This record gives sequence, C-alpha cells and structure tokens, in this order.
Amino acid sequence: MTGGGDTVVLGAPDILYNDRLDEQGNASLALQLLGSRPHLVWYLPSLSDASATGADDERSFLDLLPAGWKWGTLQLFVAAALAALWRARRLGPLVPERLPVAIRASEAVEGRARLYRKANARDRAATALRSTTRTRLAPLVGVPVTQAHAPEALLPALSAHLRGDGQTLHALLFGPPPSDDAALVLLADRLDALEREVRRP
Repeated sequence: MTGGGDTVVLGAPDILYNDRLDEQGNASLALQLLGSRPHLVWYLPSLSDASATGADDERSFLDLLPAGWKWGTLQLFVAAALAALWRARRLGPLVPERLPVAIRASEAVEGRARLYRKANARDRAATALRSTTRTRLAPLVGVPVTQAHAPEALLPALSAHLRGDGQTLHALLFGPPPSDDAALVLLADRLDALEREVRRP
C-alpha cells in the first residue's frame, strides 16, 4: 500500500493489447487489476529515467567481482607453479634400457602350441598349419600368394606339379579340423611331408 492505493506490476503488457483482449480472459483480468480504483497512474519505464542511469552502471568489471579474488588468483598461480615443478623434476640421470630379449622361433612356436592345447583349440591350430603351408607352397608351384588360399587356383597347379590326386590334396589342405590331438599331429606330419615333396628337385 502506497498512499492508500495498490501498486500493480505487469511482467508483460500483452494482456492490454487490443488484439489480445478477447483471448483467455485478458479483458476481465485487465479490468480487475486496473479498474478497481478511481485513480490510475500509468508508468512506462524508459532509458531517460533516473533509475536507469544510476551509479551502479558506472562500476567496472573488477568492481563486480567478489572480495578476495586477488588472493584466490595468487593461490592458483602458486599451485600451478608447484605442480609444474613437480612434474618437471627428474629422479636422477637418464638410464639407457636394453632392447627386448630376442626369442628363438622354436620357443615362440612351442609357446603358441601350448596355448592352443590348453584352450583345446585344435581347429585353430589346424587352420594355422594349413594356411602357413598353403602360403609356402603357392610360390613353389607358380601360384601368386594372393591366391594361395583359393582351392580352384592352388590345387590344379599342385596336382600338376606332383601328379597326384586332387581330392587327397583338397582334404589335406582344405579339409575339416582334426577330431583329436593324434589327428592334429598326423596332419602336421602330412603337411611337412607334402612340402618336402614339393621342394624336392
């Protein structure tokens, strides 16, 4: 209450526009707010008002920051400097390291074979043996390495070189996986014998 009257503040003047008086009861709301008193003062704020050009607008950006910001900024710089020194510190002179130890091929093959046996992965072991044998045999019979795993390209050239049975070669190089460990060992021996026969002058 100010001077015996009510102060009504509207957040938006849309309800007082003529084109919106008939929408959502705007006319009734405007009459209830503004027509309850015989004397009405209509105030429209503008940039020329004294409140719009107050002393608060003359403050700089630094004046708007909270107190103690300088001390906080100094602490951040000190912490960053200490972190940089900590990360840049060397714990003694540089020590040369030896290269990784070279492992013989036979040890690598034995280790991989033990992993296959432990996982009971006879199919993968047979696939690896056959793939490696095909890759080594293809150049010996005049087949490009890119076509070494294609039966229609490798088997005819291999049969012509050995004058052997194509069905037997297909079962040996592209057949199903062995059923047990003994069959896997037999497959490895037959693949070695085939490669020796192809290499024989």
